[in-house]
Order: sequence, then C-alpha cells, then structure tokens
Amino acid sequence: ALVADARDLLMPAPDPSVDGLFQAVHESARTPQDAGTLCTLFDPDAERSLDGYSQIASQLSEQSRARFADAATNFFLTAAQSPRQPYDANLATQALKAAGVRAALLNDGFLPGLNGGDHAARCRSVGWLMDAVAARPVGERASVMRLLLSQGIEYLSLGASTQR
Repeated sequence: ALVADARDLLMPAPDPSVDGLFQAVHESARTPQDAGTLCTLFDPDAERSLDGYSQIASQLSEQSRARFADAATNFFLTAAQSPRQPYDANLATQALKAAGVRAALLNDGFLPGLNGGDHAARCRSVGWLMDAVAARPVGERASVMRLLLSQGIEYLSLGASTQR
C-alpha cells in the first residue's frame, strides 16, 4: 500500500517540489560525512528496503535530516493538491545520460569510478553526476528525479512481492 501511495504522489508533484527533493540530496552530498552515508545506496550490495533507507537516513547529520524532512513535507503537500504533471520517462533517461556525458567529459575517472568496485571512487562519481544534473533547468532536474524515484519505488515493490 505504501509503494502504491508513493507512485500516486510522484506524478502529481509539481516540478519545484520534486526538485526540492533533488536539492536536499545534492546539498547533503556536498558534506563529506553525509556524502559517504548517501553513497552506500549506490553500492551493489546496498540494503534497498524501507528499513535500509531508514537506517541510512538516521546516519545523516541533523541538518541533512531537517533538509530532507522539509523537502519531503513540501513534496507530499503539493503532490496531494496537484493534478498529474507531464512526464516522459524517455526524455528523463536522455537527460540523465546527457548529465553522465557531461560528468565524464569534465571529470577524469568518472566512468571507472561509477562502474568499479571502489566505494570512494563511486561516491565521487555519483557526486559529479549530481553536480551535472544540478546544472540543468528545474524541469529537467525534476524529470530525472522522478525517473530515479520511480525506479526506486519499483525496486521496493519488487522486493516486497518476493518477500511474501
């Protein structure tokens, strides 16, 4: 039920509130302690469950937790009061790929870091990717964030169905 509710809220949320979630993640990733904590989500053996996400959230700094709480509150309130927003997953995928190309061109070691087994290198590459996404317009950032969130929701939904 929680996963279905999250899906129902993702599409009506206006771009600025979805971007608020991105900005909360991006700002937290700029703090070394919080970046290391967030980057554990990108490790191949990461615990991608509601409990896992909750555990990671509890390890963030107080400032990051407050930032996420504010962004999530705004997201949920505006999503509950708004009609479905236009969204094209293919365009979001292209925007994410374009950000990846930009990050690769600007940062030596981006691709090996992103695809390799070194946690610190992966974390650095994810930060570079987020910086590239942050340089794009609000609508594009929101589109990419919707894509990533919908994939995360789908992953949680698949995990919940296999645990039954």
